[in-house]
Amino acid sequence: MHQGMHTDTERCVRAVQSKDARFDGWFYTAVLTTGIYCRPSCPAVPPKPEHMVFHPSAAACQQAGFRACKRCRPDTSPGSPEWNVRADLVARTMRLIADGVVDREGVTGLAARLGYSTRQIERQLFAELGAGPLALARAQRAQTARLLVETTGLPMADVAFAAGFSSVRTFNDTVREVFALSPSELRTRAPKHAAAATPGVITLRLPFRAPLHPDNLFGHLAATAVPGVEEWLPHSPEDVGGAPVGAYRRTLRLPYGHGIVALAPRPDHIACRLALSDPRDLTVAISRCRRLLDLDADPVAVDEQLRADPALAPLVDKAPGRRVPRTVDEAEFAVRAVLGQQVSTAAARTHAARLVTAHGTPVDDPEGGLTHLFPAPEHLAALDPDALAMPRTRRATLTTLVRRLADGDLRLGADSDWPKTRAALLALPGFGPWTADVIAMRALGDPDAFLPTDLGVRRAARALGLPSTPSALTTRAAAWRPWRAYAVQYLWATDSHPINVLPA
Repeated sequence: MHQGMHTDTERCVRAVQSKDARFDGWFYTAVLTTGIYCRPSCPAVPPKPEHMVFHPSAAACQQAGFRACKRCRPDTSPGSPEWNVRADLVARTMRLIADGVVDREGVTGLAARLGYSTRQIERQLFAELGAGPLALARAQRAQTARLLVETTGLPMADVAFAAGFSSVRTFNDTVREVFALSPSELRTRAPKHAAAATPGVITLRLPFRAPLHPDNLFGHLAATAVPGVEEWLPHSPEDVGGAPVGAYRRTLRLPYGHGIVALAPRPDHIACRLALSDPRDLTVAISRCRRLLDLDADPVAVDEQLRADPALAPLVDKAPGRRVPRTVDEAEFAVRAVLGQQVSTAAARTHAARLVTAHGTPVDDPEGGLTHLFPAPEHLAALDPDALAMPRTRRATLTTLVRRLADGDLRLGADSDWPKTRAALLALPGFGPWTADVIAMRALGDPDAFLPTDLGVRRAARALGLPSTPSALTTRAAAWRPWRAYAVQYLWATDSHPINVLPA
């Protein structure tokens, strides 16, 4: 684990001198002689070790008076994988800040969601990241502002409010302070091809740590896509100038409105095309797309651990960098997990499509065939159980789940406490370990969630000479911790199911 890596000066210096991109997002290098801060992989000549100081976050560098390097753009490096691995207060706080909660609800709203005092949260963030929630949210606002300045033709006043600034003046001051350039200078310097051709559409690149194996990631999303809400387009606007690989598209329910996103794999980034009804949702939309594709994972750490098991080593070597396909909406995924209990992928899609047609919010999609937002729990709470073409017990499971979600008794989100939420799910009627763990893995983002009772996992285990009974497999899988959710992806991938194949 890299926790507190910025305090290991010798290791940080080695990473900077070797320009090792694997450490981007783990720590930041501030250069005392120039007053700028960089990512470890900065292409510039590395400064002398005595001129380097290391910080755990971009916000801490900014607080200490350093400006972002114009060459390596440390503000755009992938987020720290730590927030994906850990379930403690700091990690849950960072996931909520990434989801824009501080901008919408303030630090008091953040604290209320987490059930701690603002002082406790500030103290823990300062101790670990060298910056409090306001500074961390400000660093994120600056990054969003830069993105909008460079990739859209929006007027600067619109950029300021879309990025979450309270005034144009604060926006101007922050951009100047963080990037040592005014907003208009940033726009002048931006590559001209970056501007979106379609008004209201933002095109950007989502970086990730290599390697990334896209087949099971996009294959899973495409094979389980709910008609009207998700689709795979074999040719897409993202394919301009590159080999056509297609794109996964879906609708997004967002705090201020809705959006449609198209995501397409590229060798060194994910091409992302966002159409938003309200530009203030940009930060949240990006954060949710990164979570959906598990882009902040540390594949080197994951694969190293799994490769140590001789049974898994050939699978990892064949296709390193598998990610866990996640979700943009935890409540939606929970509903879909119940619809998918003991039925085929095709049947689960049919059930979900019926719910969408009857209860989803209609949206316009000029570029494809998306028609609805997936219905929110409060819309589903009013559904007639008799209208559901499924066994009575599963109807009861679904109606109980949506009622609990709608009235707030059960909360699923980026800030969920994994063990507590899993226990709350298991207490619901019709929820067994498989349903609770698949929600923990794909909705809550627990990297250690495991599915020892899953048919595909047991079949793969048997073929590899691993124990195939749930209890014996769980014992053997202890060596894969804390990455058992990734082991599941490697095991599933031994099957010829469409979820493992990038659509043609």
